[in-house]
Amino acid sequence: MTNKNQSVFIIAEVGSVHDGSFGNAKKLIEAAAACGVDAVKFQTHIPGAETLPDAPMPPYFKGEPRFEYFQRTGFSLDQWVELKRHCDEHGVVFLSSPFSEEAVELLESVGVPRYKIPSGEVTNLPMLEKIARLGKPVILSSGMSSWDELDQAVEVIQKYNAPLTVLQCTSEYPVSYERVGLNIMQEMAGRYGAPVGLSDHTLTNYAALAAVTLGASIIEKHFTFSRLMYGSDAPHSLEPAEMTDLVRGVRAIETILAHPLEKRSESFREMKRIFEKSLVAAVDIPAGTLLTSDLIAIKKPGAGISPARLDEFIGKTLKRDVKPGHVFSECDFE
Repeated sequence: MTNKNQSVFIIAEVGSVHDGSFGNAKKLIEAAAACGVDAVKFQTHIPGAETLPDAPMPPYFKGEPRFEYFQRTGFSLDQWVELKRHCDEHGVVFLSSPFSEEAVELLESVGVPRYKIPSGEVTNLPMLEKIARLGKPVILSSGMSSWDELDQAVEVIQKYNAPLTVLQCTSEYPVSYERVGLNIMQEMAGRYGAPVGLSDHTLTNYAALAAVTLGASIIEKHFTFSRLMYGSDAPHSLEPAEMTDLVRGVRAIETILAHPLEKRSESFREMKRIFEKSLVAAVDIPAGTLLTSDLIAIKKPGAGISPARLDEFIGKTLKRDVKPGHVFSECDFE
């Protein structure tokens, strides 16, 4: 589970939301950084290395053929280098998911500090081994994998002692609350002895915040300027105000979890005096009277004898005359 001395790592997944615009890609970095995220993640597609020209598009995006889409929205090596530099300048970690071994080589040239393995590459064991041999931290998304497939992927990565975090992910766009699967995230923590997190495809922040309370060390959410933008990911992404709210929520939860309290009433002494009640005289009571319940009222403030002790004082003898509203104390009785 999460080490509470270490901040949850929040990734804004830009993917291909930039739609091939280098200027938009840079502006998305700036917008995400302004939200307070830790990292901005892209996707590095080299069409000829990863897909056949007639490969189908996903069901949630039919805008154009996949091969052509990747060609149109791709960047050159120099542009990737510039995007990493732009991330550095704005205080966020540059990440990009590779979808081929050639993409891994490109990202090594760029200087990516860690690798995020997308759900569709979990069974691409040759690429996983290539990445694991580099010794850099690996974030493994589990979206469409069976346990057996995920076990194999984890084994390959851990064989080379690459630091590993496994993310629960449901590869549906968008995901309903019933399909988030935070129980799987918790099971992965025990199964692999590794940090875990959530790559969240719901349309709100609730699942991500719940994941943090259950030990997520990484949260990934898709990010866009507007859900009205063209492309495969924009419709199920967070807009800047929503991403800012997510970051604030995660940081608030971290603070809450890092400061456990002991249940001690002494901590609220002043509040108890103001809000709780005391035993007080209901009427004029002369000295020598044996106290009965009809002579006692229970009223604020809580500076005297607690009403919880009422039975202790029934039948005790009053040592002095008291007026209505007198707050009883121990020294009033014989």
